[in-house]
Amino acid sequence: MSVFRSDLSLDAREVTGTGAETDVALNLATGNIRLSILWTQEIELSADDAEQVAEALQRAAAESRSLAMTKEAQATEDPSGPPGA
Repeated sequence: MSVFRSDLSLDAREVTGTGAETDVALNLATGNIRLSILWTQEIELSADDAEQVAEALQRAAAESRSLAMTKEAQATEDPSGPPGA
C-alpha cells in the first residue's frame, strides 16, 4: 500500500500530444504534497488543465493542514511522558 493518495479528480494532460500527465498526491504519513509530471521532465498545459492542477494542489494543501491539526490535537490530548507525582 502506498503512503501517497493521489487526487483522482485531476486529469490534466500535456497539450502537445506526448501523453505526459500530472499527478498531485498527499503523503498520508507526513502531510507533504507531491506534484509529479509523469512520463517526461516538462509539460505544457492548457489554461483549463493548469487551473485543475492548481485546484488539486489547493485541495491537497487544505487536507495537509487538516491532517497536521488532527495530529497536533491528538498530541495535546495524549501527552507522552510519565504522569506527575
